[in-house]
Amino acid sequence: MLPKFSIRSDARREDRDHVRRMAESTEFFRPDEVDIAVELVDAFVANGEASGYEFRFAEQNGWVVGYICYGLIGCTLGSYDIYWIVVDRQSQGKGIGRLLLQEAEQDLVSRHARLVYIETSNKPQYEPTRQFYQRCGYNVAAVMKDFYDDGDDKVVLVRDLRSKLQPDA
Repeated sequence: MLPKFSIRSDARREDRDHVRRMAESTEFFRPDEVDIAVELVDAFVANGEASGYEFRFAEQNGWVVGYICYGLIGCTLGSYDIYWIVVDRQSQGKGIGRLLLQEAEQDLVSRHARLVYIETSNKPQYEPTRQFYQRCGYNVAAVMKDFYDDGDDKVVLVRDLRSKLQPDA
């Protein structure tokens, strides 16, 4: 049985510290990548939905244990990016990532999202991450060779949400 988590949909100023802590705890992200994750929180705190970012935070006993950040891809009609999904290292393997992804997808369906994209690295350390996305219904759509660095390809995964959309009445 999964531990009880609460989900909230607002990013707060203090979340910048939670995001930094969680991203650093995974040991997957470079310092400049962690800084970008924090900047997205700052953008939301300053501009709300006008920032183009949406958040869901998972909390357990008042402690932030994971988050997801996503948004509409500019110049598209209903295509969204999952920019970040991070679970604190000590909380991984408890279903938090799946819960956050499901929460985001439910929100995206309510926004009439058609497609959801996730980008990640092809480095061996990201193999469990890619497998997680595939178990959640995402399929590899593209591989961009040497995108992040020599020998570090970008893997783009996609999930089609159109079957979940309700036809207009």
